[in-house]
Amino acid sequence: MGEYLLEMRNIEKTFSGVQALKSVTLKVRPGTVHALLGENGAGKSTLMKILIGMYHQDEGEIYFDQQPLDSTSMRAVLKQGISMIYQELNPLLNMSIAENIYLGREPKNKMGFLNYKELYKNTEELFSYLSIKNLKPDEKIINLTVAKMQLVEIAKAISYRSKLIIMDEPTSSLTETECEHLFKIVDMLRKEGIAFIFISHKLEEVYRIADEATILRDGEYIGTEEVKDLDKDTIIKMMVGREVKQLFPKIETEIGETAIKIRDMSRAGEFQNISFEAKKGEIVGFSGLMGAGRSELMETVFGYRKSTAGEIYINEQRVSIKSPADAIEHKMALLTEDRKRTGLFLSLSVKDNMIMPSMKKYLRGPFLQHKEIITDCKEQKEKFLLKSNSFKQAVKNLSGGNQQKILVSRWLLTDPEIIILDEPTRGIDIGAKSDIHRFISSLAAQGKCIIMVSSELPEILGMSDRIYVMHEGKLTGCLSRREATQERILQLATGESINAQEG
Repeated sequence: MGEYLLEMRNIEKTFSGVQALKSVTLKVRPGTVHALLGENGAGKSTLMKILIGMYHQDEGEIYFDQQPLDSTSMRAVLKQGISMIYQELNPLLNMSIAENIYLGREPKNKMGFLNYKELYKNTEELFSYLSIKNLKPDEKIINLTVAKMQLVEIAKAISYRSKLIIMDEPTSSLTETECEHLFKIVDMLRKEGIAFIFISHKLEEVYRIADEATILRDGEYIGTEEVKDLDKDTIIKMMVGREVKQLFPKIETEIGETAIKIRDMSRAGEFQNISFEAKKGEIVGFSGLMGAGRSELMETVFGYRKSTAGEIYINEQRVSIKSPADAIEHKMALLTEDRKRTGLFLSLSVKDNMIMPSMKKYLRGPFLQHKEIITDCKEQKEKFLLKSNSFKQAVKNLSGGNQQKILVSRWLLTDPEIIILDEPTRGIDIGAKSDIHRFISSLAAQGKCIIMVSSELPEILGMSDRIYVMHEGKLTGCLSRREATQERILQLATGESINAQEG
């Protein structure tokens, strides 16, 4: 027992007759980073929910710091020294950053009222300790990007001064630079003896930060190894039970005429004088650091935000797009960055989510053609290898990868010609990533125009024909597939070309 901070032995859990975990073991040493790997649905989240007291195991034992863990409640677990950074962000949007971080632990004055001065001081000290410089304690959460919300969640978990911190996809919306900042924080904390459980679908991050890895598949324990002894192919095979031969199945396609052209587009305070174009059969990547304005630009092109200047041309004809409905009318589709907040209707069914923007085509007078809807939904399910019990199943009960497949299916049912994908594989497993990458390539091969925003450089480099790079609301360069490298993209993303031009 002495060598382990955490020991979960032979954990089992069943939901409605379906066994989610079968005799799973997890052992974590103090001062180490332990990767927990597996596809969506492998049982990682269920195991962690048992650890933090959200669920209770049917069988098995948990020891923490050489004592049986009291997991009767999440509060009890937190008090014993275990905190968690959740993949699915759920902050209180209308409260400040400081209020979210210290919720339930707010400093009070002598009258018993919240002491804002001390609250902001504590938050500033926490940010200083973590070298976080771009967040203000009194800023409202609702005004933050997804990436900044992620930083707040990271700071909140660390503020508990826990002995063990669970990180569930903590980098899913962070750029390379921000990820490296997080890893430096982790390196600093593990030198103080703090342990981490690191859940990620990005294997390059596992190699960068983890000491050991435990792999689960279909709710079963597959094995634990030192990361240095595992090559990438072995990890993938252990995770998915098969070889994933090509993560970026890029198909060389014939590039056609210009499908969309943007001229001098601006939105006050977000981006300025952006001009770019994308052709039929082409995958155009957009890269940049957090706050570069990529998502804001795409949402403006799609009519979700209003531009303050600029022109849009589709098939060489100038068009007016003032709303998403206008964009859909012009055969455009947008897969948003945050599938939970701005993409899915979580309480609605798979079928309803799929057909939402194309409802009109299924109407015959006042009646919906249900047979036609089911036929189209079945086709999408087979195309994407979608795993769901039925089309009536609520989307909130599906894995992240399957939720993402539903969003892609939804837009394909509108028969778009220009498809904007904002972080298309954020927070999904390797198998699902490969499926989505394969389908993106096949769409380009059909002559569709693909614009892809991604914070993952391997994805940008592996899938794009051309790559635009943004820095602080400005375009800093455009690279061909042949000349693009990770180093060159990062140089442009940090504004090097702007500095060079000014010099």
